[in-house]
Amino acid sequence: MTLSRRCFTRQLASALACCTLSLGAGQATAEQTEYPEQPIELLVPFAAGGTTDIIARAIAEPLGKELGQPVLVVNIDGQGGIAGAQQIARSAADGYRLGIATVSSMASNPAIAPDIGYHPLNDFSPIIHIASAPNVLSVHSSFPAKSYAEFVKAVQAKPDGYRYATSGTGGIGHLQMELLQSLSGLALQHAPYGGAGPALNSVVTGEVPILFDNLPSSLFSVTSGKLRPIAIAAPERIAALPQVPTFKELGLEPANRMAYYGIVGPKDLPRPIVYKIHAATAKVLGMANVRQRIEDTGAQVISGSPEEFAAQIKAEYEVYEELVKQRKLTLE
Repeated sequence: MTLSRRCFTRQLASALACCTLSLGAGQATAEQTEYPEQPIELLVPFAAGGTTDIIARAIAEPLGKELGQPVLVVNIDGQGGIAGAQQIARSAADGYRLGIATVSSMASNPAIAPDIGYHPLNDFSPIIHIASAPNVLSVHSSFPAKSYAEFVKAVQAKPDGYRYATSGTGGIGHLQMELLQSLSGLALQHAPYGGAGPALNSVVTGEVPILFDNLPSSLFSVTSGKLRPIAIAAPERIAALPQVPTFKELGLEPANRMAYYGIVGPKDLPRPIVYKIHAATAKVLGMANVRQRIEDTGAQVISGSPEEFAAQIKAEYEVYEELVKQRKLTLE
């Protein structure tokens, strides 16, 4: 089955219709609740320094000011995002512990490991889609390749396989690289880390030669010459790296998938709280300085509704669920 953009668009439209019906009932205005009356934790399911952490910290302080209580970023490092997502899912539905949702924690991880203790479609309350970001395949500056064609040649010339670093087993980087290997016939060895920050550091220092990462966390290392970009997953070439082709241009369109970042709470979060957090976050994302800080990383601000974000989560999960079945992937 080809994971085409057309297929994804149909899935998203269908999911949006479903989610609008399920989430639309019982809407209430945020003013009907006294929430919040104490500080709010915003869990990041990865180590500090990665894209998820960058985006969470960009909104946390101004969001706290909008809500009238501090929003405290808490990093939960472990299992490629699973540990943090588990804590979010198991939290009380009172709005005082929220989390950043990503493709890794809400799609690829549960697709490859359905017994991880939570389900992305049943155990969370989607609140807002903050941003989407390109993914980038890059190599250490000493790697013998400056283009995708040279990358293929170098990998093929090493029978025992180069290693590539990602934020963790079952994360978007892992599954995207599995997809790339399936499409290209290349053989690489996975080196999982406990977050995008540690994975990035392993390649910058030369411990591992290849990295698949979100562009925001890699961009500085790329522009400073520590990493060399090979291909990017985005609808079109981006202004920050105009010389880097998209996977679509290289004939690898199924791998041309962006990452998303949004806020979720545990299931059964009262709708007035959902809409109050959404309204405050949307206002923050409309602030020029916050928007600029996010866009400077290479991400695109989205600010979608709770219903739209629920549909996005559902559609993306189904894409990776199908990929896992096709590739017969496990966490082993």
